[in-house]
Amino acid sequence: MITENSEFKPVEYWAKIPHGIWLREATSVAVDKEDNVYVFNRGNQPVLIFDTNGNLINMWGNDNTDNEIRIITDSYGNTMQFWKTWFIRPHAITIDHEENIWLVDDSGNQIHKMTKSGKTLLTIGTGEEAPAQSGKMFNRPTDVAVSKTNNEIFISDGYGNSRIHKLDKKGNLIKSWGRPGTDPGEFNLPHNLALIDDEEIIVCDRESNRIQIFDTEGNFLRQWFVHKAVAVEVVGKGENVRIFIAEQGPTTGSPQRGVDNIGNRIGIYDRYGKRINRIGSEKFGEHPDGFLWPHSLAIDSYGSIYIAEVSYVEWGKYQNPKKEMISLRKWIVT
Repeated sequence: MITENSEFKPVEYWAKIPHGIWLREATSVAVDKEDNVYVFNRGNQPVLIFDTNGNLINMWGNDNTDNEIRIITDSYGNTMQFWKTWFIRPHAITIDHEENIWLVDDSGNQIHKMTKSGKTLLTIGTGEEAPAQSGKMFNRPTDVAVSKTNNEIFISDGYGNSRIHKLDKKGNLIKSWGRPGTDPGEFNLPHNLALIDDEEIIVCDRESNRIQIFDTEGNFLRQWFVHKAVAVEVVGKGENVRIFIAEQGPTTGSPQRGVDNIGNRIGIYDRYGKRINRIGSEKFGEHPDGFLWPHSLAIDSYGSIYIAEVSYVEWGKYQNPKKEMISLRKWIVT
């Protein structure tokens, strides 16, 4: 179990990405029961699968061998080039207790349940964008979590909505909760979520700089401050629960952007919000123990932490010339 005395160190150049694969940026990461690492990315092969040593063992998500592109407007209103793949704009990946792969396509306004080899099992959402802040599914959804107890599905509908949706295992809506705001039970961009003991839903309310926790019926339980809480992963049970939360830094235009010791780290908490440990240097950057823009994280059976960063959207595209930057990292317990 991770304690305040646990120490972590980064693994430099962990992912071995072959020539011909353009990552652009790793939006999200998940780990299966064999400790294989699944990376949902915005490059020409949307799903890359690595072994624990960083060797690429499989990939899927693109039948377009000529690497054709499309031009779309992303969730921030930026016009950008994307490869023409199965997905419009990859955002989040989850592997459930039955080893199904769940992929969130935010601009596609759909959630896809797939096999580990890329066969579609279920698609939630028509692909049509619901009116902004209407509470209807979906307006640029952000993440998904699945109950081990009854296979109920929880979806954060975050960029253009302020809602959490609860669905049955077939994808039928049971209920939704939340509205725009900063009071308890309200949301200011619910960006990521996870289950604690299959009894509580923990939500990264990113633009309110906080974590909110609810029961599975949507009743507010507790909250705590985390700077730009963007992604959450839960391991352990009961009083041994450890909650890993990724912090982003100040956004574009902020005078604090790039300032040391403000976000761009990973905090480790108990179930009540006490911070036990933290990884990442105080200094923002591409150096091995730093971060550019954390967006997702996953923990394997050894306690190793994998972090995906949307480093192109937040930093690479602002460079002159524009460039792909580090977006996939691994840290190990020493």
